[in-house]
Amino acid sequence: MDYDPVKDRFGRLVADSRWRTRLFFQMLHLFFLRAWHVRRALRSALDAQGGQASILDAGTGFGQFAWWIVRRWPKARIHAVDIKPDYLDRAKRFLEQEGLADRVTFAIDDLTDLKAEGPYDLILSVDVMEHILEDVTVFKHFKRVLRPGGVVIINTPSDQGGSDSHGDHDESFIGEHVRDGYGKDEIRSKLSEAGLEADLVEYTYGPYGSLAWRLTIKWPMIWLNATFLSVLLLPFWYALVLLPSLVLNTLDVSSKNRTGTGLIVVAHRP
Repeated sequence: MDYDPVKDRFGRLVADSRWRTRLFFQMLHLFFLRAWHVRRALRSALDAQGGQASILDAGTGFGQFAWWIVRRWPKARIHAVDIKPDYLDRAKRFLEQEGLADRVTFAIDDLTDLKAEGPYDLILSVDVMEHILEDVTVFKHFKRVLRPGGVVIINTPSDQGGSDSHGDHDESFIGEHVRDGYGKDEIRSKLSEAGLEADLVEYTYGPYGSLAWRLTIKWPMIWLNATFLSVLLLPFWYALVLLPSLVLNTLDVSSKNRTGTGLIVVAHRP
């Protein structure tokens, strides 16, 4: 099953409307548990820096995290890169509509051959590394453009069934990835090889979060892959599962997961 085509279609549907894009971003932050963990890590890192930071959004996608950051921390400045020009064009157009484009620059850039120079106080990489085979090369680029003491925040699937790789292949998202996910020791070792020191490597999408993911993401994606007309039924489905899913996400974020299908990683350049 493919996730990106469905995601891209939603992106195109909201692209010409500021208010639809806003709603779309808010829904991504509400339903995707990864956004809960990433925003918590960002709050910790950026509040410690007084909100005045130069940030590399490494694989910005739709730009939802760039949008969230510059609204919350007016002194933050972001360089958002991606390999997809249509994503960058839509993100730039939206931030211009929001009156925030003066604090975000955009560029087509390949993380394996990163042209950005920095130095940056923080690098954000959300659900990117599972798509890149040359991961140590990317981490070396991160180290190169980080100032000493600078922070890297990475969200990625784990090797404990990330993207549902343990399940039916037709119902997993693993076909779009170059690896099932990272082990804790593996990602620590690769970061160390690149000259970065991991401060936090924690499982996300534990028992509570995995159930919420099935309710709010996996099953709707299965239906949308079967027929996009199922989008007409989704409001009724989400009205049913929204509150339980929010409770499950809250439990995941507040729990110390012994295992989980995702990882949240915070590292720094010594």
